[in-house]
Amino acid sequence: MKIIIAPARTMQVDTDSLPYHDLPQFLGQTKKIYQWMKTLSYDEVHKVWGNCSTRLAMKNYQWLHEMNLERHLTPAIIAFTGLQYQYMAPDVFSATGLDYVQQNLRILSGFYGLLRPFDGIVPYRLGMGDNVSFDGYDNLYQFWGNRLYQSLYRNNNLVLDLASVEYEKAITPYLRPDDQFIKCIFGEMIDGKIKQKATLAKMARGNMVRYLAENQIKTIAGVKKFNVGGYRYRDDLSSPSSLVYELIK
Repeated sequence: MKIIIAPARTMQVDTDSLPYHDLPQFLGQTKKIYQWMKTLSYDEVHKVWGNCSTRLAMKNYQWLHEMNLERHLTPAIIAFTGLQYQYMAPDVFSATGLDYVQQNLRILSGFYGLLRPFDGIVPYRLGMGDNVSFDGYDNLYQFWGNRLYQSLYRNNNLVLDLASVEYEKAITPYLRPDDQFIKCIFGEMIDGKIKQKATLAKMARGNMVRYLAENQIKTIAGVKKFNVGGYRYRDDLSSPSSLVYELIK
């Protein structure tokens, strides 16, 4: 089983807490994106980032021209600091938990493609759905093509989807009939339907990764037992392609 999660916009440099193991497997493609981004003017790269504030855009533009993709690297699982990663709390994982995520967890990325938790990366700003157009590609989904799908499903036919729609769209167009791609939905019952709220879902996804790692879960039966943070599995609302968890207040 492989587990996919989205990256976070907020990142940090931390070369001390945990060592990185490898360079990202798609670093060659990352370098192509990076070289293209460096040719853009400030106004052009600001358009790529969309609704990014002027202050943040200027900071990232300066960083873009200073970064080195092979120096001062932080393990991906530590580099991202968004809400999902805070609730995952990888810095206090046990040794067996860290080994579990390295083997099973993959982080989708517009810039790096697909990351293992201990791949060494640098802070960057580029979402999979950002306004990218270069080398004949209209967007990053076209640029990455089926590479990420092929990597996920190599020697594996089950992927647990804890990613956002923006990132899972890099995988779903390539799914074959015999591929298992199971999405986890975390929501509240409102007017008789499960409604998922972004902030709460991010927290739940982080807790889910932590639960899977701590308990060495390798089957869907084990995933269904998740009950952290007030959630309970609803078999009656689930399907072969989605597992629904209701928040009980």
